[in-house]
Order: sequence, then structure tokens, then C-alpha cells
Amino acid sequence: MTDELRDLIDGRNFAYLATTRPDGSPDVVPVWLLSVGDRIAFFTQTTTSKYRNLQSDPRVAFSVGDDENPYRAANLRGRVVEWRTDPAIWDEVIDPMSVKYTGQPFPFRPETTVLGLVEVESGKVTVLPFRHEAA
Repeated sequence: MTDELRDLIDGRNFAYLATTRPDGSPDVVPVWLLSVGDRIAFFTQTTTSKYRNLQSDPRVAFSVGDDENPYRAANLRGRVVEWRTDPAIWDEVIDPMSVKYTGQPFPFRPETTVLGLVEVESGKVTVLPFRHEAA
């Protein structure tokens, strides 16, 4: 993973995760991200469509827009290579991720929480030559 990609992933930027439904149609949802080594971490519940989709097809795509410059974005593809459910996910990943986005640890601990770790297969950052100004 390049430094440019890591910068967008570890910044306070929302990401959009694309998965494939069993019928082959796309499913896209917003998620929080954090890099863990060379992998990308996100969390979800075992009751969600994204988790069910990824059980049958672990391939993912992310679009990450820069919160400060919407003309800078990352597009990544990869696959979920590990699911973690151990209690350490809260202290090691989920709470730091929540602090990054909200300033506070995650407020509850659902038993259905799983942490997905994505191995990045390709990714790039694009910066368009525009300025974002109020209309």
C-alpha cells in the first residue's frame, strides 16, 4: 500500500465499500476504515448484507474521498482475507477507529461485531485540478 493510499485511509475520510450480492448485483455502503499493517480494517455486524455478501464472495472495492479536498480520492480493490471476533479487536482497532471519526471510543459492544481485514490488490489516488468553493 502506498503512502498516498495510507494517508487517505488513515485520515478522517469516509469510505464506500462495494460488495457483490448473491445475484451478482452491487451493494455499496459507507464505512469507517483504518490501516492495520498493509491491510485495511473495517467492522460490521454478522447480521448485515455486507457481511453475508462477503461470506460468499470476499472481493471488495473501496472509494475513499478526501474530506478536505473532494477532488482527491482513492480507489482500491482487494479481498477480505481474515475475520476477527476476539475481544482484542475493540482496544486494538475499533476504538481507535471510532476515536479517529468521533473523538470517542465506540459506545457499545454488540456481540455480532466482526472485524474484516482486507488485503489490497490494487489501488490508486486521483487528484483532479479543481478547487472546491462554495457556490
